[in-house]
Amino acid sequence: MKRCVSTVSWAARILGIGTAMFLGVFALDAFEAGKTASQVAADLIVHLLPSATVLAIVALSWRRQWLGAIAFVTLALGYAVWVGFRPDWTLVVAGPLLTVGLLFFWGWKLHPVRSET
Repeated sequence: MKRCVSTVSWAARILGIGTAMFLGVFALDAFEAGKTASQVAADLIVHLLPSATVLAIVALSWRRQWLGAIAFVTLALGYAVWVGFRPDWTLVVAGPLLTVGLLFFWGWKLHPVRSET
């Protein structure tokens, strides 16, 4: 049982970090010909905000898996609503977020001692 809890917990963390890296790939869109360095820097910051948010949630959820479950599921649903439930965008972006959220939820439910701190 302990091995299963550990596996699910680490899977949620690793996939959360992987999702942040995947979202970070979209920041490459900031580099276009004809832009000044300040425009590229501003676009890069804006494009990396989702990755930074996901990494922050993973860090906060490291010991509080219930927080990760709520945050990732909320991000997935929020993104799906924001893009108008477009199946292609929702599957690519909200799918991994929902998967990570469900893994955090599963890890929290499997954990024998739930600490609320």
